[in-house]
Amino acid sequence: MLPNPYGPFERRQSFPANLELSRASMTIWKGVLFDLDGTLADTLDLTLRCFRYAMSAHLKKQPPIDAFMASMGRPLPLQMSDYARSEAERLAMLDTFVSYQDKVHDAMVEPFSGAVSTLRALRKQGSRVGIVTSKGHRIGRRTIEVCGLDKEIEFVVFGNEVEQPKPHPEAVFKALEALGLSDESSSVLFVGDSPHDIRAGRSAGTKTAAVTWGGLDRRTLSAENPDFFIDTLGEILKLDPS
Repeated sequence: MLPNPYGPFERRQSFPANLELSRASMTIWKGVLFDLDGTLADTLDLTLRCFRYAMSAHLKKQPPIDAFMASMGRPLPLQMSDYARSEAERLAMLDTFVSYQDKVHDAMVEPFSGAVSTLRALRKQGSRVGIVTSKGHRIGRRTIEVCGLDKEIEFVVFGNEVEQPKPHPEAVFKALEALGLSDESSSVLFVGDSPHDIRAGRSAGTKTAAVTWGGLDRRTLSAENPDFFIDTLGEILKLDPS
């Protein structure tokens, strides 16, 4: 098992000694992995505000928002490459986006309803819990902390820690290995709000759940054929992994 480099995210809570007995009598997910933005953390308004700010600063106009929405789930540097006319402009756009995001982030980010309680309940029942996000380490960690999720997760894979971003399964494989679940991926659930999440989870051998409260509509997500749709985070506790 890989060491967890995210000290504050280490498992901090001990559970009853008879937990394995209780696990044997019930069917639970061996692990549940979550996307961050649009799944656990409500960051859509923040992201769109920063995007519009960066586009106004560099292009002096607003590109159609639909294309940007469709790219949700990709790392920000790749998203900016869709709009920049040169590498220098891409880097400048990225810097403008990130600088503005730093100023308004904490006031605009909050967890979705049930995020903390669902993570806590999953861990209490014996499921391993982690996050797989396309966000970079610095701002991703801040989002996790602002939303109060840091005490409820065991491992995080950030976007700048993999060579291939979602929908490639590299980040999911990394999380599975870190949580000791590489050989039990079919008993792991990956929860996300974008086609990139569903494809990454499926390619890594996990079951997949699409959330209906993210930035994309159900029709777009249905095209990816997730194993489950969920309307609230608490519904995860009722999903049958068998």
